[in-house]
Amino acid sequence: MPRLFTAIEVPKEIGTMLSMLRGGIHGARWIDPENYHLTLRFIGDIDDRTANEVAGILDFVERPSFKVTLTGLGQFGGKKPRAIIASVQPTPALIELQAEHERMMQRIGLPAEGRRFTPHVTLARLRDASVIEVADYLSTRGGFRSVSFPVSRFVLYSSRASQGGGPYIVEADYPLRGRAGLEQRYANAM
Repeated sequence: MPRLFTAIEVPKEIGTMLSMLRGGIHGARWIDPENYHLTLRFIGDIDDRTANEVAGILDFVERPSFKVTLTGLGQFGGKKPRAIIASVQPTPALIELQAEHERMMQRIGLPAEGRRFTPHVTLARLRDASVIEVADYLSTRGGFRSVSFPVSRFVLYSSRASQGGGPYIVEADYPLRGRAGLEQRYANAM
């Protein structure tokens, strides 16, 4: 059974920049830069028939390309920190793309995602990290500058069952082309 999710890839140069933020928290499992991504919809462990349905329905996404902006560093978990993240500005284009993925997955019978969409790139997973250590980490990296990158496609990733962090395999990629691009693609196919 494949474990699938849809995501936006982080370009190599942005990944290299983010990787410079690694270190400084005991026991952190830092994500390898080639596995940085912005999850749109976690699908989970599904059978091959459903995986084919997922791959097929994503072909119908009609969205134009847009930019993603990383706006700073943060953490998830509050008083029990569990991840260090790069925050992502929730633009209308990003929110609409994620919402379309959610609707499509429900349309083919998958349950609704239980968590509210909070756009981010996970940099490290934490276990037993102290709040003080995480606060110190975040305060020393307060100079992180906002960076943007263009998004011209999203991907369907698979991963093996693990504790997270990859490796991830691109099973399919889907260009962001908007309605005009989709009509052109079908015209060229005839």
